[in-house]
Amino acid sequence: MKIISTNISKIKTVVHNSKEVKTGIFKIPTNEPVVIEKLNIIGDEQADLVNHGGVDKAVYAFSHNHYDYWKQTLENENLNFGIFGENFTITDLDEENIHIGDHIRVGTTLLEVSQPRVPCFKLAIALNNKNSLKLFTQHYCTGVYFRVLEQGVAKTGDSVVIEKKVSHDISVKRLFQAFFDKKYVGYEDVLLQALEIPELALEWQEKLQKKLSIKSD
Repeated sequence: MKIISTNISKIKTVVHNSKEVKTGIFKIPTNEPVVIEKLNIIGDEQADLVNHGGVDKAVYAFSHNHYDYWKQTLENENLNFGIFGENFTITDLDEENIHIGDHIRVGTTLLEVSQPRVPCFKLAIALNNKNSLKLFTQHYCTGVYFRVLEQGVAKTGDSVVIEKKVSHDISVKRLFQAFFDKKYVGYEDVLLQALEIPELALEWQEKLQKKLSIKSD
């Protein structure tokens, strides 16, 4: 795996449904190295600090391999790297083989997989497609959120290496699909197993607890 695009953004104000919305989703590729700190990437701004950035969402990566699928699905050939709001567009980043808690070296930075990405309405704004949120959720390939274990620097062209694999089988894709796919066989077992993973982001621990409690009620 390697970084083929490094993407950051300043906060931008757009009009959505007749209301002004501030967002940092419009990432722009940069050829400069970026400094990755505990809460975010220096120079990459988030407008909504409740739902974006922070310890468990310091870095977001999306696979280059998904772009052809989305160009065809959205009937839009003009999907530039960063359009999904990712900081890093990475070759062969496979959510099915990336597990919660895996350690991944990106440039000189050591990252830990913390959770799948749940899209918000701002993705639909970026993609200019009102159906994209539903399509994104149904595809189950969400990209990967990371927390930062070792601060460092990364740039386009850097290698991306899995340095530590966890022993469980809860991948980013499996967790997301078990949570959102109503027909997923054995989803409760997956969610219960995921709750035992200490590296799982607090936000997702709460989501799983709520879903399982609703089911038991």
